[in-house]
Amino acid sequence: MEELFLDAEIREEIGRGKVKAIKDKGFIPAVVYAEGKSALSLKLSHRQLVQLVHHHRIEGVVINLKIKDDKKSRPCLIKEIQHDPVHGEILHVDFNQISLTKAIKVNVPVTAKGEPAGVKLEGGSLEHVLWEVEVECLPTNIPKEFELDVTQLKMGDSIHVSDIPVPEGVKILNDPGAIVLSVAAPMKEEVPVEPGLEGEAPQEPEVIKEKKEVPGEAAAEEGKEGKGKEKEDKKEK
Repeated sequence: MEELFLDAEIREEIGRGKVKAIKDKGFIPAVVYAEGKSALSLKLSHRQLVQLVHHHRIEGVVINLKIKDDKKSRPCLIKEIQHDPVHGEILHVDFNQISLTKAIKVNVPVTAKGEPAGVKLEGGSLEHVLWEVEVECLPTNIPKEFELDVTQLKMGDSIHVSDIPVPEGVKILNDPGAIVLSVAAPMKEEVPVEPGLEGEAPQEPEVIKEKKEVPGEAAAEEGKEGKGKEKEDKKEK
C-alpha cells in the first residue's frame, strides 16, 4: 500500500471572510468526515498539498493526516477536491476518515505495458477501453495500479477484466467479461458512391448528330413560304 502523510491544523476560522484570511496566510480549508462523529474543520499547508498532488496519485490512496497536537495520525481518503473554475487552484478539500481494518471500495487505474504484436507487425491500433476498475479490499491492500502486458496481443485479441491478475485480499467489482484493452484493425478509407449509381454500368455521353440537308428540300421550303406570303397579300387587298 502506498502511504502518504499530510500535516494539518485545527481550523477555528469559519465563514467566507475568515476563510479568505487563512488562504492569504498560505493555508487551504479542509473538512474531515467520520462515521458517527461530527465533521472536523482543518487547514492544510497549500505548498505541501500542491506538492503531494503533483508527485502522487492521491485518488483512492490512504492519506494519513497528522493533526497538530494529536498523538496519532488519521487515515483518510479524499472525498472531493474543489478547484477554482477559472484558474484551477485548489479551494477546498473534503476527507473521509476510514478504518484500516474495514474493507472499502476504491478505483484503481489500469495501465498497458509494451507494444502489441498486432500493432507492431499488423498495423493495428491499441484501444484502451477501461482505464480503471473498482475494487473492494482493506485500505492496507489497495493496489497502486494494475499493469497489463500487451506485447502478445494480435489483431482482434482482447484483455478482459477476468484476465487481470488480482493480489490476495482484493476483489474486482466490474463485469468479468468487460473489455479492458484490445487491438483493432486499422480503419479503411471508403470512397463515397453517388446515390443511384451503385452497381450500374457507366453510361456513355449522348452524341447529338448534325442534321444533313437533303438536296431540293431547301427550295421546296422556300416555295411554301412564298405561297404563304401571296395569300396574305391578297387578303390585305
